[in-house]
Amino acid sequence: MSQALRVGLAGLGTVGGAVFRLLSEKAGMLAARAGRPIAVTAVCARDRMRDRGLDLGTVTWYGDPVAMARDADIDIFVEVMGGGDGPAAAAVEAALAAGRSVVTANKALLATRGVALARLAEASGATIGYEAAVAGGIPIIKTLREAVVGNRVSRVYGILNGTCNYILTRMEEGLSFQECLADAQRLGYAEADPTFDIEGHDSAHKLAILAALAFGTEIDTASIHLEGISSITPADLSAAEELGYRIKLLGVARRTESGIEQRVTPTMVPLVSAMAGIHGVLNAVAVDGDEVGEIMLVGPGAGGTATASAVVGDIVDIARGGPRPATFGQPAQTLTPYRAARMRAHEGGYYIRLSVFDRPGAFAAIARRMAEQSISLESIMQKDGHDRDGSDVRARRVILITHETTEAQIRRALDAIQEDGQIEGRPQMIRIEKP
Repeated sequence: MSQALRVGLAGLGTVGGAVFRLLSEKAGMLAARAGRPIAVTAVCARDRMRDRGLDLGTVTWYGDPVAMARDADIDIFVEVMGGGDGPAAAAVEAALAAGRSVVTANKALLATRGVALARLAEASGATIGYEAAVAGGIPIIKTLREAVVGNRVSRVYGILNGTCNYILTRMEEGLSFQECLADAQRLGYAEADPTFDIEGHDSAHKLAILAALAFGTEIDTASIHLEGISSITPADLSAAEELGYRIKLLGVARRTESGIEQRVTPTMVPLVSAMAGIHGVLNAVAVDGDEVGEIMLVGPGAGGTATASAVVGDIVDIARGGPRPATFGQPAQTLTPYRAARMRAHEGGYYIRLSVFDRPGAFAAIARRMAEQSISLESIMQKDGHDRDGSDVRARRVILITHETTEAQIRRALDAIQEDGQIEGRPQMIRIEKP
């Protein structure tokens, strides 16, 4: 058997500890599959004295990940520290500059510096493995980079954040957003500051990486239209189900005639669709290819063991040797500049919730504004209302489902309706995604 692959592991938190355990406990099986032994010979972590329940007696300790990345005594640098810049970025760049292959679970790093890192890797002959950076244990990177290369991909979309999916799943029981968020924090699914998850930033980083792989473009996270889930109410979820839909936070990247559309938004999907059946903290990613049709992968999107599984998969691939696919499926210099689709050019149906004042002419005014934008309605639901500030004027909750139209038309109609003063508060608008 060939000489052992020497791994330098930066980060011994939940994921790093799980990677170390997996490589240690399954060393024999992994050696047989890789064709050579794999051993962690160096680690870098902030607190050397902390008891992690790991046998670290034979490894070399580093306080500086950059120094470990440059060390000639390791063959591969594994980064599971996190962060889009700072020590993680500096260490990955140092490893690649030295011609040392890198495995990382760092979505923020790839979303902000991925193309530059790909160029650096190609110049030095190194490889970047990052299966764990998107959707945890789901092998979506390998699928896009290798399995569907014979397809022209038109759309990649999915549930990319388990925290949001858990919250929306629990809200279907009638609980408020805040109650479900507190429950997610108690169970460890959400951070003390959950903004990065619930406002869609985590999903956006993952979507930007998937779009580059799917469409052969440079990464452009800044062009993603972003909406979180904090405005979703139990009433929206109940109305959606009554209408035959379920609300999910979806990341959607789509090839259009005017460019690439990327958005992370609450979206209504038909109850009969596979995406509607993804509950709890699970993730799901679907790919539409011209030859294969639609394929969907489902699994745990986070957690130490699932993420470690993806990290180790990349390590074994590198240990096997031989040619490896380019970081984004093709040489970095051939990636085309990102060209965003026309603003608000997404076409499809929409769910609209309005709190309409119960007075003569209100509904007629709303219908007129919709007609002015050539918006036709598929269905209308009216729910019980409430007194406005104790007066005798009531505001009734009205749910509209439109036929296919553009977001620009919807926005113009809703702006005019608000200016007319026929509704209370801001309208709720949720896209309907075709299966």
